[in-house]
Amino acid sequence: MSLTKLYLAKGKEHSLKRFHPWVFSGAIKKIEGTEPEEGDTVEVYSNQREFLGMGHWAPGSIAVRVFSFEQVEPDYTFWKSKVQQAYDYRNRLGLIDNPHTDVYRLVYAEGDGVPGLIVDMYKDTAVIQTHSVGMYSVREHVAKALQEIYGPHLKAVYDKSAESLPAKSPVQAENGYLFGESSGGVVVTENENQFFVDWESGQKTGFFIDQRENRELLARYVKDKSVLNTFCYTGGFSVYALNAGAKEVHSVDVSKKAIELTIKNGELSQAPDRHEAYAIDTFEFLKGKEDRYDVIILDPPAFAKSQKVRHNAVMGYKRLNAEAMKRIKPGGILFTFSCSQVVDKYLFNNTVMAAAIEAGRNIKIMHHLSQPADHPISIFHPEGEYLKGLVLFVE
Repeated sequence: MSLTKLYLAKGKEHSLKRFHPWVFSGAIKKIEGTEPEEGDTVEVYSNQREFLGMGHWAPGSIAVRVFSFEQVEPDYTFWKSKVQQAYDYRNRLGLIDNPHTDVYRLVYAEGDGVPGLIVDMYKDTAVIQTHSVGMYSVREHVAKALQEIYGPHLKAVYDKSAESLPAKSPVQAENGYLFGESSGGVVVTENENQFFVDWESGQKTGFFIDQRENRELLARYVKDKSVLNTFCYTGGFSVYALNAGAKEVHSVDVSKKAIELTIKNGELSQAPDRHEAYAIDTFEFLKGKEDRYDVIILDPPAFAKSQKVRHNAVMGYKRLNAEAMKRIKPGGILFTFSCSQVVDKYLFNNTVMAAAIEAGRNIKIMHHLSQPADHPISIFHPEGEYLKGLVLFVE
């Protein structure tokens, strides 16, 4: 099959030679061959006609997401090798057949050399999300590869791409099982903490796996303490706090459905009687809560998903952190996060510093936080580091 060739303008090849997987539309000088349609595989060449990579075409600012810097046949064998490499890496991390943790991210987009593809493992079920039409077109290959790699340990593969594909995608995707079947939910174990996960109706793939190590860190600081978990979603931090001996844990989320799941997960903990959950806006809940909590967790959804609204997001993070800093007990510990990819860790740190100045509290940085190793950041693609956080001691 003859693939469409894209030729870059002079000097625009340097990022690809450094193995950065994105080709921006403004870098393309000419197209040779059939005009590509969204999801098509294309080849990218320099202005000097030197091969640079292969990837999926998409309209918009990022025109090509490169999945190979070598000329390959992107058939089933190729995609299986990508999934196998991801599996072998997680095995090296100790996540495969781990009796203490059976929920982890198996494939993380650019971090695993497959831009646009996410695969999360929940016990014996794999949940796929594709974020591009190109990756959606190979989802059956991915499902087959998962079956071959996991064998009888895999009971089902669920495709949840309907809400993750671009808004104007030509694909009319429907969520559903590509292999096997399930009741749509299961109790998983993470560092011996139990959670009910519903991938069919939950956000993303059903659980925020990326906070696993940060939840484990929280457990160090909560014994006999009063804990507030804001934007709690399904109560991940709350369950860890309960099991680590917190005196009381309050969970807050504006979503009633999230609070229902949080209550359910709290009941799976070792101390459900020490847990209360509230379906209310975090800013509203914080009113009148001065000197109420020893530990506060701020883990809001992405305030900014594009550069256009980054300033508003920064103001939101500043206000949220200032409110929490003003109210936390002296000697309290604040876990604060941002998952906005357009807010890098330097901007986030400066925003939290501005909040500290406004709050008038003396604050020490205890830990710098990021995403765990099963959400790998390619050294060639720093944009993959989306989760950043700080643990702060508030005097």
